[in-house]
Amino acid sequence: MALTGRTALLAALGSLPVGILAPSWTGMLAVNAPLSLAILCDYALAAPVRSLRFTRSGDTSVRLGDTAQVQLTVTNPSRRRLRAHLRDAWPPSSWSSEAEQAASHHRFTVPAGERVRLTTFLRPARRGDRLPDRVTVRSFGPLGLAARQGRHDVPWAVRVLPPFTSRKHLPSRLARLRELDGRTSVLTRGEGTEFDSLRAYVPGDDTRSIDWRATARQSAVAVRTWRPERDRHILIVLDTGRTSAGRVGDVPRLDAAMDAALLLTALAVRAGDRVNLLAYDRRVRAQVRGGAAGGDVLSSVVNAMAPLEPELVETDARGLSTTAMAHAPQRSLVVLLTSLDAAPVEEGLVPVLPQLTRRHTVLVASVADPHVETMARSRGSVDAVYEAAAGTQTQEQRRRAADQLRRHGVTVVDATPNTLAPALADAYLALKAAGRL
Repeated sequence: MALTGRTALLAALGSLPVGILAPSWTGMLAVNAPLSLAILCDYALAAPVRSLRFTRSGDTSVRLGDTAQVQLTVTNPSRRRLRAHLRDAWPPSSWSSEAEQAASHHRFTVPAGERVRLTTFLRPARRGDRLPDRVTVRSFGPLGLAARQGRHDVPWAVRVLPPFTSRKHLPSRLARLRELDGRTSVLTRGEGTEFDSLRAYVPGDDTRSIDWRATARQSAVAVRTWRPERDRHILIVLDTGRTSAGRVGDVPRLDAAMDAALLLTALAVRAGDRVNLLAYDRRVRAQVRGGAAGGDVLSSVVNAMAPLEPELVETDARGLSTTAMAHAPQRSLVVLLTSLDAAPVEEGLVPVLPQLTRRHTVLVASVADPHVETMARSRGSVDAVYEAAAGTQTQEQRRRAADQLRRHGVTVVDATPNTLAPALADAYLALKAAGRL
């Protein structure tokens, strides 16, 4: 049983005249006995809570930053009118602010034998799966003095997907891709790509593209034009180790890497390439094997990324390399989204690179902190001088790590969270144009 504020108010108002006019046990009994009887009657007339039936419907997925609607249908099978307050409890991260949590509280009335549908608006602040807690209901009597209270478990799940903010860069990269594919007037020439057609030689053309047999059959020098081959294999590897837990501004490194991976996936799928995803630290956290239709691959990648969280462990570089080789048995573009910190690169990644680069084209992408560059330029005070020294040292370490990777034939992309996705897409297109895929 739960008593309301109205009960307390009536008890206080009844106690005043008793305390002034007849301060005795008889006077208290004269006030409290009728009030207690009214409370018991009100409680008895309240609709039962245990017999209520609940069902859920609504959104099962939502992008981070968007709003999801989850409907809760309450059915009152009893013969009494239900006057209730309900709290549909969800984890605090299901809303971006405390003010939005008021959406989980509902007041409603349901006649006997009828139902009502309540809508809870969720605006999650984090990726992953959001599961509701118990539904708590208070059923009030007609006098509003007492209430029955009970809890019900009503299962549901809302998966919060990565926001894919880099989608805005996709149209411009697709236009470049159409040029590379020869669907426009611009043709790309290079080695290792698919033969397209012959044309007359123009000064500046690569002499290796000259078709000597065709030239011998005509008076002008003929060169081959090429277009990138389709149906290439791409393996995107997300490092979910401790370095991915760091934040650059308001964005976790892992989230920035995911956004870049989504843009690359969308672009590669449109190019006709097969995209696989692997998330790894010391074991496989998520994987997606390509081969389905384009839209299905992107959807699968988004769903696989949604529940990923950084693990506070050092990434096993040797295990990562072995697992990547197992997921890419034939020649592929291996895109590793990891950190360019000097120690993990020099001690972990560099020793295992030869077995990857021997078979695959490797591209390493990393999230750079723009604050480090700001620190390196700092001047004007003692503290600023120390910050400048620290920033310069960090920059030198990242540059040294990147140079070591490049010496092993690895393409390196080091960009801020806002520019990493388009930079990675440009690197993919450059490799495609150069015929290195």
